[in-house]
Amino acid sequence: MRVAGEIRNARTHKGYTQEQAAEKLFVSRQTVSNWENGVISQLKKLI
Repeated sequence: MRVAGEIRNARTHKGYTQEQAAEKLFVSRQTVSNWENGVISQLKKLI
């Protein structure tokens, strides 16, 4: 899924771990992991 890849690329480009990205986005690490694996149901709430 394209969105999942873009999320992972943005995170790794910044040098963030999933935990660090989650803290900046005010979500759990599991949510970031889900987004990166194509499960984006909560992502819609941020948009």
